[in-house]
Amino acid sequence: MANPNHSEQPAATGSGPWLERRYFIDVARPRLTPTQLMAAVQADVPRFAPELLADFKKKEGEETGLRVGEEFEISILGPWNGCVRVTEVADTLFEFITLEGHPEAGRICFEAHYLDESPDTLRFEIRSRARSRDGLVAFAYSTLGVGKRVQEATWVEFCRRVAAASGGQALSDVTVETLTQTEAGSHDFERHA
Repeated sequence: MANPNHSEQPAATGSGPWLERRYFIDVARPRLTPTQLMAAVQADVPRFAPELLADFKKKEGEETGLRVGEEFEISILGPWNGCVRVTEVADTLFEFITLEGHPEAGRICFEAHYLDESPDTLRFEIRSRARSRDGLVAFAYSTLGVGKRVQEATWVEFCRRVAAASGGQALSDVTVETLTQTEAGSHDFERHA
């Protein structure tokens, strides 16, 4: 469960621009409902993460399932590893916050739901709002692009694996949207599949 020695690292404590990222994939005629699909993901988060890029290991607690306060240690490709804490668990979503020492400062939410305009289509999405932990990480992430590529590859593959587990047909590849906001207030929006 939550280790009081590991302080949460909210986005306000980070450095560089604020990044709001969204990764999503739409699946037609899934065999699982959003609740069933999310139960499968929550039962074994590491199964959906590409272990060569981001290897999730639960630090303590029940081996399967997610409970608020549990922590994961993540071995991330590159020079930085980090820990996250579960802050919310519901039938169709869960959320992590980064802990002190993680390369990012912020939150990430995983959610499954039907599309309002197409009730036989399920969307799985990952949304994050974060900043780099410090200036060095911001430089490696944005300027060199190393962290950005690893992070994007991790969450794109996570979405693909969840889509496959749904038993439906992916309508397209994963869409990635990034809204960058600088401290001066300027915005930049990027979208690609």
